Amino acid sequence: MHIMEGYLPGSWALFWWVVALPFFALGLRSLTRITQANPELKLLLALAGAFTFVLSALKLPSVTGSCSHPTGTGLGAVLFGPLAMSVLGTLVLLFQALLLAHGGLTTLGANAFSMAIAGPFAAYWIYHLMMRLTGKQKIAIFLAAALADLLTYLITSVQLALAFPSPVGGFIASFIKFAGIFAITQVPLAISEGLLTVLVWNWLQSYTPQELELLKLIKREPQHNESV
Repeated sequence: MHIMEGYLPGSWALFWWVVALPFFALGLRSLTRITQANPELKLLLALAGAFTFVLSALKLPSVTGSCSHPTGTGLGAVLFGPLAMSVLGTLVLLFQALLLAHGGLTTLGANAFSMAIAGPFAAYWIYHLMMRLTGKQKIAIFLAAALADLLTYLITSVQLALAFPSPVGGFIASFIKFAGIFAITQVPLAISEGLLTVLVWNWLQSYTPQELELLKLIKREPQHNESV
């Protein structure tokens, strides 16, 4: 992920911009509804964005023209939904491109689609599926964060393979090459991100239970008044 500035051919860079922009527009509507209905959630929104920024800024060199790093989008997707994260994630990528030279402006659409759209949607669906199947919230959080991280890099591998198909084997051969190289660094990173996200979730449960209750992610236990 973080495909660098100018690396994608112009036609593919434009294509991913066109694909990503509708999600960003819908995400703005989602964020507006969330903040208008519950203004007290703004700090939690900021925390989700900061978590994504910090984790995704920790990059390791991987495939030529790209890099490996945690994404941090799973937490925000579980808290606020994937559309909200499409905005937060895209803004994170924009600031990283401008301030840290991670990624680029021409490739922002491609990077946003993989990290801010595909990853959060995967995290959201995985979390709710695991909650239905197991009812174990921490397992659901771990899998949502870890698998969303891995899916982000699968999508990046698809983007690179589409733009640079192999002379022998075409798209499939190129995808296997990119995904295989990414896997060396990304699998342990995804596991680490899942564990860290669970730790942050535990912290949120301890210090922001009211906000999580508003989001219907936890149920506060009824308090029993003791008669004197």
